[in-house]
Amino acid sequence: MSSEGAQQDGTGGAAAGDRTVRVVLVDDHRMFRTGVQAEIGETGRTGVEVVGEAADVDQAVTVITATRPEVVLLDVHLPGGGGVEVLRRSAAMMADAERPVRFLALSVSDAAEDVIGVIRGGARGYVTKTITGTDLVNAVFRVADGDAVFSPRLAGFVLDAFASTDAPPIDEDLDRLTQREREVLRLIARGYAYKEIAKQLFISVKTVESHVSAVLRKLQLSNRHELTRWAAARRLV
Repeated sequence: MSSEGAQQDGTGGAAAGDRTVRVVLVDDHRMFRTGVQAEIGETGRTGVEVVGEAADVDQAVTVITATRPEVVLLDVHLPGGGGVEVLRRSAAMMADAERPVRFLALSVSDAAEDVIGVIRGGARGYVTKTITGTDLVNAVFRVADGDAVFSPRLAGFVLDAFASTDAPPIDEDLDRLTQREREVLRLIARGYAYKEIAKQLFISVKTVESHVSAVLRKLQLSNRHELTRWAAARRLV
């Protein structure tokens, strides 16, 4: 993880003294979960204890219900309905819990619609996967204490969205795409090569090619240049 610029106090988990925050990791990429575990999961050093992991919506709800963590690090794009579905189902199942479970979105996506969607769903913050381990530990402790934590640029999306009285228009073309296809679309539109997208999303180049083909077919476009113009016209990049 590289520097992200999330709000921090510069002290890491040590700021909480002997306090331990129990965390569940929800991400469909095992290698990423392993990396986060290595970065923040050393309880004695960071004060964070990873008590469970999940790779899809059903697993996430099961693990969260069983372990009752203080904070859930939640990816936005997950098999089974995405992070918003985890938020919805977890809230319904734990409405009477004595201690709240708070959610911090941790995603590769920095798209406004993803940020706004999970915040409206109940997450307490949103940071991207470029965040450093130290900043992530700080974010976990702050969310556990009830604070809202955002990467600086993403905070602007939320302020703009909630300051507006007009709901965003429905884009029927965009709605045809799955969450993963939207993710690939944005990266293609930003000029990323297939290999770069594969590395960014922890998927194979072949899978990227399949997603691009599906996007072009659904949007009735011929090539990535048309796709880039289409995305730019909708301010998706």
